[in-house]
Amino acid sequence: MRQIDPDFLALPLRQLADAALQRARDLGAEHADFRLERVRGETLSLFDARLEGSMDADDLGYAVRVIRDGTWGFAAGILLTPEAAAAVAEQAVEVARVAAAVNREPVELAPEPVYAGATWVSPYDVDPFTVPLKEKVALLADWSSGLLKDPRVDHVAASLMQVKEQKFYADTAGTDTTQQRVRTHPVLTVMRAAEGRFDDMRTLAPPSARGYEYLTGTGWDFPSEVAILPELLEEKLKAPSVQAGHYDLVIHPSNLWLTIHESIGHATELDRALGYEAAYAGTSFATFDQLGTLRYGSPIMNVTGDRTAEHGLATIGYDDEGVETRRFDIVREGRLVGYQLDRRMALLKGLGRSNGCAFADSPGHVPIQRMANVSLMPASDGLTTEELISRVERGIFIMGDKSWSIDMQRYNFQFTGQRFYLIEGGRVTGQVRDVAYQATTTDFWRSMEAVGGPQTYVLGGAMNCGKGQPGQVAPVSHGCPSALFRGVKILNTVQEGGK
Repeated sequence: MRQIDPDFLALPLRQLADAALQRARDLGAEHADFRLERVRGETLSLFDARLEGSMDADDLGYAVRVIRDGTWGFAAGILLTPEAAAAVAEQAVEVARVAAAVNREPVELAPEPVYAGATWVSPYDVDPFTVPLKEKVALLADWSSGLLKDPRVDHVAASLMQVKEQKFYADTAGTDTTQQRVRTHPVLTVMRAAEGRFDDMRTLAPPSARGYEYLTGTGWDFPSEVAILPELLEEKLKAPSVQAGHYDLVIHPSNLWLTIHESIGHATELDRALGYEAAYAGTSFATFDQLGTLRYGSPIMNVTGDRTAEHGLATIGYDDEGVETRRFDIVREGRLVGYQLDRRMALLKGLGRSNGCAFADSPGHVPIQRMANVSLMPASDGLTTEELISRVERGIFIMGDKSWSIDMQRYNFQFTGQRFYLIEGGRVTGQVRDVAYQATTTDFWRSMEAVGGPQTYVLGGAMNCGKGQPGQVAPVSHGCPSALFRGVKILNTVQEGGK
């Protein structure tokens, strides 16, 4: 088991928290919480095997959030002294005092057990920030150089993003938690101009809550995937343009995760469904009055939210409100049965405890309700991807995400992808191009006829889900099996663009 870094534990965590929380109590706060965090991020980018950019950022600070007279107050600081922490608490209480004059909705939080002295560390083998920069650049350059030797490749772009997040949380109820997690995302893209076209092909490896071992053989076979990129790109450049119409689709997890994110993940955030995000991120068609009745998809559709999934980007032991994280149902046998919740949203609608979905992306931001690892469950006795394809007479097999579009209610959408293969008579016959699939959320998920078995399940995701004002980004994973959909509308993107 990995341990939390000693240099983080050496910070005056408890002293700062005690000073801030006591000052908040003295000034009449009904609730106060203190969060100190250090977020370190590193991004590398190479083009044609040469380093183009390197960024290493280290964000250290703390925040105090209070409820006074039923009103939120929040302030943040960077000076690591008890006096400064107490002053930040005073600022937070003053914000609440001023805001109380216009508050028409008293804030209360769902109850949560006390967790005193709790610690949690994500599972990883090699801390990416202990690996020399030179070694990381050399690995990406080696992969890129190998690709550039292939005459089917004109250019190669490579990037690597790594994050280490450390948090200490304490509140006036008595909870205090200390946590550490890492995440990493390598990407390689090959490009070529040929056949009168320019196109690219990208690796399908998802971002993962793993350490540097992810690049060296644990969790993904990068050498094998990198090696096939030139062949895939050549085939894509020669592929015919798709004929628009309705097709059966077999969608691989490397594409389907993004459709889950946009049409289920965001749609079932309760704050959004209640209209709290309407001014910026939009609302949701999955309104609260439909809880328990909305037929979201076909009876084989089972979707969970899970902040405990192994190597999930949104996985953590305790959220930013001191809630122990867990797994919960969102869609069961095609019906909407749950939402993603923080403590305020849970109590507001009488839904019991929070399911641990509060998160702030930096010490300077207030926690807001954010997405769990929202995943489509496989069938225990489900088919392989090849067996799903064999059930299709005329269709398309889709791999990899690319561009997407969805309306503000998370209802009307269209998605493209990296790789599209025509299916004829139950067999893949070659790539096609210029493909986008279009549907409404409920029509699409109700058309799902079969989901693959556990052997087809992959945990995809993104490091940069956006929400909130001021904007925040959150990491989130979405697992799913391959799945078969019947009669989905396919657009030809070139024709749609008027070319």
